[in-house]
Parts: sequence; C-alpha cells; structure tokens
Amino acid sequence: MDPLSDVLSLLKPHAYVSSGFDAGGDWAVQFGDQHKLIKCYAVVSGGCWLTVEGVSDAVRLEAGECFVLPTGRPFRLGSSLDGPAIGAGEIFPVVRSGGVVTHNGGGGLFLVGSRFGVKGSHADMLLGLLPPIVHIHEQPEQVALRWSVEQMMKELREEQPGNALVAQHLAHMMLVQALRAHLDADGGDRIGWFFSLADRQLGAAIKAIHAEPAYQWTLQALGEIAGMSRSTFALRFKERVGEPPMQYVARWRMLLACDRLENSGDPVATIAASLGYESESAFSTAFKRVMGCSPRQYGRLKVETTTRSVAGDLPTGRMRPVANNGSRRLEHRVAAAAVGIRLASDQGPA
Repeated sequence: MDPLSDVLSLLKPHAYVSSGFDAGGDWAVQFGDQHKLIKCYAVVSGGCWLTVEGVSDAVRLEAGECFVLPTGRPFRLGSSLDGPAIGAGEIFPVVRSGGVVTHNGGGGLFLVGSRFGVKGSHADMLLGLLPPIVHIHEQPEQVALRWSVEQMMKELREEQPGNALVAQHLAHMMLVQALRAHLDADGGDRIGWFFSLADRQLGAAIKAIHAEPAYQWTLQALGEIAGMSRSTFALRFKERVGEPPMQYVARWRMLLACDRLENSGDPVATIAASLGYESESAFSTAFKRVMGCSPRQYGRLKVETTTRSVAGDLPTGRMRPVANNGSRRLEHRVAAAAVGIRLASDQGPA
C-alpha cells in the first residue's frame, strides 16, 4: 500500500452515524472535543461559517461544497462569526441514523454528514498527521464526496444486510476522496507529513519506508531515492515532515508494532523479526525508546485497558477494575510518546 493508505488502514473506522441538520435564522452551534471522531459533511443548501480550534482563519461554506474534519478538534458552525453559540449536546439528541435535526425552524442551511470513530491507542498520533480542515471546492470532488455521504445515510437508515461492511468502506472512501482533493489543491502553507506525500522527492522516500519498513534504511539510501545528497535530504525532510528521517523510520515501525501487539496475538520475537530487528532485545530497546515502555508492558497495558473498558459497561458492583498505579504510569508514558509525533505534525498548516 501507499503511505496514506497505510496510515488510514491503522485507524480502523467504526461506529458510523449519518444524519442531516436543518437550521434557520441566526444560529451557532459549538461542538466540543471530537476525540477519535472524523466528520464528513456536504452542504446541500444555504451556507454557514466554520471555525476550528487552533486554525486562525474561518471558512465560509456554500451550497454544494463539502468539508471533512479529520483531527477531532473542537469546532463551531454558525450563520455568522459573532454571537453566542449553543452547545451541540443541547440540540442534538440521540437521533436515529439517517434522521434530520431541525434548529430554529430550519430553512437557512441544510447539510448532511457522517461521522465515524477510529480505534487504537495510536489513533491520536495518526490523526495528528492529517490536516485539521479539508474544504472541497472543486465540482468533481464535491459530487464524489456528496454521493458517499448520502449513500452512508441511505445504508444506515435502511439497515440492509451487509450495511456494516458497506459503511466501513464508505467511511474510508469519504476520507480518501477528501484527502486526495486536498493534497492536489494549490496554495497555503504545505508543510507537514501529509503534504510531503505530494512532494516528488520526499514522497518517494516516505513511500519506500512504508513499502519496506524492515529494510535497514540509512540516510544515504533514502537520500539516493529522493535524488539528494545525504545532508540535503536530512535537512529538507526535517523541515518539511517535522522530524529527522531515521526518527520517522523508527516511529513508523513502532506504530506497526503497536498494531500487531493489539490485534495479532503474534509473539514479540515474531514482530521484531518482521520489522527488521535482529533480536528481540534490540527491538524491545527501540520500542521503549519510542513508546516509553517495553512491548510486553504495552501488551499487558492493552489487556488491562480493555478489561477496564468492559468492566465499565457492566452494572455497578458486578465487576470492578483493580487500581494499578503501574498501569497508569505506563499510560502516561505511552501518551508522552504520542505527543512526540503530534508535536512534529503540528509544525504543519494550522
């Protein structure tokens, strides 16, 4: 697969919901932290303003346009940029997927949207690689994305056999369609991992890393693929992607390792060999340097986290997790590792 497909495949979309929103008059809605949620919208009629936390410029949205919010940041939609906003929880009750929420009588804006969650402890790291707003202006891309959103609404409303699988593929398709269009667009500050994919030289190096993560990469080898000298490649990669090339190689290997530890059941030695490490100890050292804990500690942490999650869904008193300060310390260390890649990506466009 290509690097963008690699990243998106690790996100594992789930928990799909699609609905419509019909607003009228003067209105504004504030949406809180969309933790591990990706939202895709198509404006059917009318228009509104969009502001996203951490993004300096507001975006004006008009009928026919589409937008995607891949990073889960808080955002605001409104008929104007001024005035108070009502919390989304106050006007968006639990609505049947495929339904429509009407606010202030409707008639001023109608949009349809789909949202889906992403899984994995490394999801925040991966989402941090993507741009905070993807605004689709061009007609062909608008038509394709709007069809996907409307098809998602249809699938979830009608609940046909196999709709869960169709929804999963549509979720991936919406995100890929939007990101492709954004990658091809001109203008703006095109710094960061995502935009580096469109750089002919850096994109070739990133593609090579993802194609063969177990290969014993060196600056010299990657520079040759990019068609640059070793020093020029190292400097440009760090400036554009946000971290040194070899650090990126190590971090990508560890993201793959985390996915295997969470989902495959493979022994640590097998995972180490598949990622190019000559011994389990060498892999464990590299893993701890990037993730802040050993592979086995990470595996135990995931089991305990899953147990606590399941326990939390049971009635009080039926099953209670045992406090484990060691696990909490590990959670903090894994979170700190996530910050490393998040900070690197935040050097990209706001």
